[in-house]
Amino acid sequence: MTRRTGFVWHEKFAWFDLGQDAGMFHPDGFSIQPDRHVYDLEVVRRFRNLVDVSGLLDQLTTIPARPATDDELQRVHPATFVEEVKRLSELPMGGEAGDSAPVPRGAFTIAALAAGGAIAAAEAVINGDVDNAYALLRPAGHHAEPNESKGFCILSNAAIATRHLFEECGVERAVLVDWDVHHGNGTQAALYDEPRALTISVHQDRLYPQDDGFVDQIGAKGAEGTNLNVPLPPGCGTEAYDDVFDRVVIPAIRSFAPDIIIVPCGFDAGHMDPMGRMMLTSEDYRRLTRKLMALADELCGGKILFLHEGGYSRWTVPFYGLAVLEELSEIPTGVEDPFQMYNGMDLGHGLLPHQKAAVDAAVENLERVPSRS
Repeated sequence: MTRRTGFVWHEKFAWFDLGQDAGMFHPDGFSIQPDRHVYDLEVVRRFRNLVDVSGLLDQLTTIPARPATDDELQRVHPATFVEEVKRLSELPMGGEAGDSAPVPRGAFTIAALAAGGAIAAAEAVINGDVDNAYALLRPAGHHAEPNESKGFCILSNAAIATRHLFEECGVERAVLVDWDVHHGNGTQAALYDEPRALTISVHQDRLYPQDDGFVDQIGAKGAEGTNLNVPLPPGCGTEAYDDVFDRVVIPAIRSFAPDIIIVPCGFDAGHMDPMGRMMLTSEDYRRLTRKLMALADELCGGKILFLHEGGYSRWTVPFYGLAVLEELSEIPTGVEDPFQMYNGMDLGHGLLPHQKAAVDAAVENLERVPSRS
C-alpha cells in the first residue's frame, strides 16, 4: 500500500543563481577564473528531473508553493531584517546580507516563495491532505538566523514553517531532525528558547559554522533539553549514523512525543559531496528515512515533512533524493543508483572508537529532553 506523498517544487527555485563564483570566491580578474558557484542551481533541477523521468513524479501529490507573507516571515525574522533583504534584492547587482549569504537581484521573491512552500507543505501534512511530503526548496534555510542570512540561506524555512504550525495549526510539539553535514545554526537560533520544539542537528564537527553546533548547547532557560547537537568527526558512514539515530535521535523523539517530525534535509553528508567529509550513500538515506517514518507512525500518525537544504554534488544528490521519496511514498521506481558501489560504498562503514565517543557525548543529554506527559 502506497502513501500519499506531497511534493513542492517551483521552477523559480532554480532561478536563484549565485553567478560565476569559483566555488564560493568571486572572480577577481587576476587569478580566480570565473566558474560555477558551489551552490549550483542544477542540483535541485536534476533532482526534480530524475523524479520525473523515474515515473514517480506523476504519482506524487503536487503542493503548490506560494509566497510567505511578511507577517509569516516576521514570526522568525524582525521586520528590519525582512526590509533589508528586500532592499538588497532590488539592487541591480544585489548585495550581501551576512556571512556567505549573497542576495542576488530578485532573491527575496524566490526566498519568500521557498518559505511559503515550506508552510504549504507543513499545512498539507498536518491537515491530512497528504500523509507526508517533500519540499524541494531553494534557497535553503537552515543557516539563516533571525537577524542574519548565512551560508547561502536567506530565510529560515524550517523555523518559519514550525512557527506557523504552532500559531495557526494547533500543533503543540514538533521535532526537527537536521542531518545536513553542516550545523543547523539558524534553526537552532530561531527556536532555542521554544519549549514546544525539539531541534536535533547531526553534523560534521566545526565544519560550518565553526563556532557553533556543540554538544553543550541544550536550549535556553525555560527550554532546557530541547536542543541536541551531535557533532561527528569527519569520515562517518553507515554504522556511525545508525548509532546516532538508534542511541540519540530516536530515543529523544520518542521521549518528546511530537505531533509532527520535520527533517531539514541536506544531502551533503553524501560520499561524493565537495562540501563535506562524510560517507553516506543513497541506501543510507533510504534507511534513515525508514527509521524516522516508523517513529512518525508510532508517535504522530505518520506525519513527517522533509524540507530540502544543502547538497552540492550534481551527480549523487538526485539519487539520494529519489531514495527518500521512494521510501516516503512506498513506490519503488526500479532506478538504481550507479554511484552506490563507487569505491566499495555498498559495503558500508564500521563504527570506529572515536566516532562512538562523539555519539556517547551526545547520549548524555538525553536525560534533559522533556518528556510529554
